[in-house]
Amino acid sequence: MNILILGSGGREHALAWAVKQNPKCDRLVCAPGNAGMAEIADCLSVNTEDGAAVVALCQAEKIDFVIVGAEAPLAAGVADDLRAAGITTFGPSAKAALLEASKAFTKEVCDACNAPTAAYARFTELEAAKAYVTEQGAPIVIKADGLAAGKGVIVAMELQEALDGLDEIFGGAFGDAGAEVVIEEFMEGEEASFFILSDGKNILPIGTAQDHKRVFDGDEGPNTGGMGAYSPAPVMTDAVTQKALDEIVQPCVDEMARRGTPYQGVLYAGFMIKDGQPRLVEYNVRFGDPECQVLMMRLGAQALDALHACAEERLDTAQINWADDHAMTVVLAANGYPGSYNKGTEIKGLDALTSDSKNMVFHAGTKSEDGKVLAVGGRVLNVTARGGSLQEARDRAYDMIDQIDWPEGFHRKDIGWRAL
Repeated sequence: MNILILGSGGREHALAWAVKQNPKCDRLVCAPGNAGMAEIADCLSVNTEDGAAVVALCQAEKIDFVIVGAEAPLAAGVADDLRAAGITTFGPSAKAALLEASKAFTKEVCDACNAPTAAYARFTELEAAKAYVTEQGAPIVIKADGLAAGKGVIVAMELQEALDGLDEIFGGAFGDAGAEVVIEEFMEGEEASFFILSDGKNILPIGTAQDHKRVFDGDEGPNTGGMGAYSPAPVMTDAVTQKALDEIVQPCVDEMARRGTPYQGVLYAGFMIKDGQPRLVEYNVRFGDPECQVLMMRLGAQALDALHACAEERLDTAQINWADDHAMTVVLAANGYPGSYNKGTEIKGLDALTSDSKNMVFHAGTKSEDGKVLAVGGRVLNVTARGGSLQEARDRAYDMIDQIDWPEGFHRKDIGWRAL
């Protein structure tokens, strides 16, 4: 197969790395890609949110299978355009992608199928939202309804923080994504991520992970897109996993089918777990970043078979063979992230690192220029390792970090602390 992966982040590099290992992959194309992906694939330029342009690229390059990495092209209907052109595609339709593109829509789906989630209210006016928050008190959770690159959520432990967050969202901090807000009860417990493939009817669990959203050690500082992750998530026991499938995931998949918008792709479900009971925090309609990196590290070549079966609506014939192993990824970010940061600084030492099934550096915000690897994003590298235990994976990852020469970057030093 000739395979195209749409995207340029660490998630897409991890997907490309796993796909490339499968002998069914004859040629791998990434658009637009990054410096790391360019080492294993042909990187081509395209507007990933322009369905017609992506279809034209697929026809010109004789692409057989497309994996849509990020949420924005899905919300823009790129998967719909590809399917309409007869191209096998992994990723939900624009209508099904509302499960991430609108938090209010997800709440409606959960209400319809009685899936356990946080109590909530919706607002389009600032003063009404402030009145509700003042009445409810803190802690409380404020969410911009639309896509905000993983940053439109404020977990307010104090009332003033919630009120300031509403000012920020309605003030345009997240653009159109903040035209409506969803205000939720604060759920106590331990958070974990669960990844499930759905072909519209059948579902297949493909792994669990836990990430670290706060920018600094000890889970301090502002939320980010994620500073590190590990898999599997210890809190997702067999009993909790089965409850999540039976009470939340399958009912939601069934409800989407009932609405005439069957969900086909990966469902990234965030759960809050307390006393063995999972409740849905949110759905994402693509792999998490950096959770994808640890999942792909553990799945390897079989990831392509599972994704292709999902796209061809034959998920009932697919299975995942898990090794008894662990994986960890640590994000190297540019100094200043998630605020303002400098671009164009050089990263040295990457060539000397081992790259194999247990040690990988996945590129996120990088580009190659004059033989140098330059940092061009906020989250720049995902240093990822596998081991027989989480401690072994952690030791491998941090050993690799010690060999990277990039004074303009930083990382958390406590990834995996909950499990360890």
